[in-house]
Amino acid sequence: MSKKFTPGVISANDLREGHVVYMNDAGQWVLRLKDAAFLDDPVIAEMWLNIANAQTEKVVGAYLAPATLGPNGPEPAHFREAFRATGPSIELPGI
Repeated sequence: MSKKFTPGVISANDLREGHVVYMNDAGQWVLRLKDAAFLDDPVIAEMWLNIANAQTEKVVGAYLAPATLGPNGPEPAHFREAFRATGPSIELPGI
């Protein structure tokens, strides 16, 4: 039995800065979840995920993060994604 598809956004971590990043409609990495491409078609989502995973010089750990489409763009559908979208939970020196 195959896993049920859940709409979402492609998320990963930037290799240079360590930031959580999201793939937008142009295939570029952006910092804000609301700027990410919302993927509600499993075939398209798999295609974009393959593109993301091939960018090993830019990102690591790309995956389809569960999301819903809100009035201002994608919104997290799980507390983990909400936590990741808000940035570090501690204050980092020099930032």
